[in-house]
Amino acid sequence: MSVSLNFNLEVRETVRDVAFLHNELFFAAAQKKYPYIYNRDGTELHCLKEHGAVLKLQFLRNHFLLATINKFGQLRYQDVTTGLMVANHRTGMGRTDVMQVNSFNGVVGLGHSCGTVTMWKPTSSTPLVKMLCHHGPLTALAFHPNGHVMATAGMERKIKLWDLRKFDVLQTLPGHSKSLDFSQKGLLAAGTGSFIQVLGDFSSSQNYTRYMTHSMAKGYQIRKLLFRPYEDVLGIGHTAGWSSILIPGSGEPNFDSWVANPFETSKQRREKEVQSLLNKLPPESIMLDPTKIGTVRPSRKREKPTKQDREAEMDEAVEAIKNVSDKKKTKGRNKPSKRAKKRQQMVELAKRPFLEKKMKEEEELSRKKQRIGEEPELPKSLQRFVRKTAAA
Repeated sequence: MSVSLNFNLEVRETVRDVAFLHNELFFAAAQKKYPYIYNRDGTELHCLKEHGAVLKLQFLRNHFLLATINKFGQLRYQDVTTGLMVANHRTGMGRTDVMQVNSFNGVVGLGHSCGTVTMWKPTSSTPLVKMLCHHGPLTALAFHPNGHVMATAGMERKIKLWDLRKFDVLQTLPGHSKSLDFSQKGLLAAGTGSFIQVLGDFSSSQNYTRYMTHSMAKGYQIRKLLFRPYEDVLGIGHTAGWSSILIPGSGEPNFDSWVANPFETSKQRREKEVQSLLNKLPPESIMLDPTKIGTVRPSRKREKPTKQDREAEMDEAVEAIKNVSDKKKTKGRNKPSKRAKKRQQMVELAKRPFLEKKMKEEEELSRKKQRIGEEPELPKSLQRFVRKTAAA
């Protein structure tokens, strides 16, 4: 893969964040006043004025949603296929520039200045999860590709790893970080100032240890770290431009050409785009546990039938017995009196289970009343006071 410059666009204003959309042909840029969407040639396609002054951008690939957070703490979701604004939530937690999407379930995580992490979905105006992670402002946030581990960094110079299945701390590491990112194989890169450290879980016990370190040239301040998928490369954005370093074992060595094909032609790319549009998931499918989709909801506990329901059920059973035609028997055994007696016995048999059930319920009710009505037996030293009260 070449790293030659494709195009250079001068917007002549501040660009706070950039995010690719469903493929490399389109990207969104959070500029000074509004976010804009450009194509690969640098042509401006859309100006999203409804979002305002955006600080961070994230794109949900499976749902074709562009999520933004502006300087007033408003979280917006916009469908890039139809242009409709799907959701507009006020976080109520103030300004934040820490935002990351969990690729496992599509939930957006926000890190706030009070040390709290909130997780959002477009169909809920309140956060799905609100957890206190640090005692100071959050500076970085990242999700593991499996969706079950979250890494956070705070101003109190601590990096914490969280288990999102129990919302409990797995590990606390000393250090400060302005940017965090997980690789496809689970390596964690943390950068602050001009220093980068890469942590790895090599024992598969959620115990991260230092794997590699790297120092940039003096004066280079790291802004963002990002692993390149399917390659052992870490991209570094800093105050002097962009750099990359090799991190052995960080990328997935075996790619699936149905998911990401580095050798795809323009025809294959068009077919893949159409297929992804047909498979687009609705916003309602975003939830903390996406494995619940497609499962059967457990049946609720059956409510206790009322007296009228029991009587109606008993009447139906009696009517069913009465409508049964009698068998013709030999002479002397087919008298009307015998037939009426037999039918009466069948009706009593049909009523018996209902009557027995009713008697059991009445006995249980009488036992409960008896338990409630019984006075607790007092010790002998206190029984004389009870007698005096009764006598009075």
